[in-house]
Amino acid sequence: MRRNDIVHLGLLLAALAAAYVLPFELLLLSYAILGPVHYLTEISRLHDRGYFLPHRGIALGLVAVAFGAMFIAEPYWSGVLLWSVLVACAIAATAPTVRRAVMLGTVAAAITAAMVVVGVPFAVAGVLLPTFIHVSLFTLVFMTLGAIRARSPAQAAIVGAYLLAIAAILVVPPTRGMVLPGLARIGQENFGSVAPALGSLVGMPNLAFGGRITGLLSFVYTYHYLNWFIKADVIRWNRIPRARLIGIVAVSAASTALYFYNYEIGILVLLLISLAHVLLEFPLNALSIGQLGTAVTGRGTARAAA
Repeated sequence: MRRNDIVHLGLLLAALAAAYVLPFELLLLSYAILGPVHYLTEISRLHDRGYFLPHRGIALGLVAVAFGAMFIAEPYWSGVLLWSVLVACAIAATAPTVRRAVMLGTVAAAITAAMVVVGVPFAVAGVLLPTFIHVSLFTLVFMTLGAIRARSPAQAAIVGAYLLAIAAILVVPPTRGMVLPGLARIGQENFGSVAPALGSLVGMPNLAFGGRITGLLSFVYTYHYLNWFIKADVIRWNRIPRARLIGIVAVSAASTALYFYNYEIGILVLLLISLAHVLLEFPLNALSIGQLGTAVTGRGTARAAA
């Protein structure tokens, strides 16, 4: 096992332990401290790779969608929008020609319209796509794809450890209550909708924002951020021009300070950057899922995303 793999596993276990000790606080602290620098460094890396789109200008449209999504109060229509953007990004990132993209887009639009008519619960997608799915499922895809590409038993073991950690929280959830009661309302207001959305997805409509869900969110969010930072030597996201690096450090520090000054204002101000980084990653998510399928089946060669 390489030194980096040992550090990686250590960070995963540390995130798991912290999720048991401070299940409520860890979620809010990770979001405020690690979140801003993650958003900005990932957007920086995506920018340098052309956002994995045929035309970089499409990214401006995604940012505009993120801005518009901030003002959609109804989770259902937010879900329709996010689903449509995810599908559109997948087509834009993978279609070999404009003609094929138009054909696939027409079919996707018809299917989405049919899903709306039959009452597919897009509200679940509206809540989970930019939150739980982004920080857990897509992270798992990247981890698994990386382990397969590297043909690394150690990285495969880390993937297994990640899944076991999630299972442990679900089976034996954290029982410790909120150490800082003042944060309970903030957590409920900003992350409470994840619990019923997950419950709806797995057939547990009464799932509450308690120890199990907060522990799960604390772990997957914290590990999502740490996993990004530990990958610096692999995808080299840290190779940033000096002026941009100074800007990222300054904005991240100011954002975290704003969270500590007033958490709710911090979330409101940073919402656009957070949503933008989720949407801008959609093309890479689609490419990576396709590459993972290719790697598992052993058929063809997918376009490189790393």
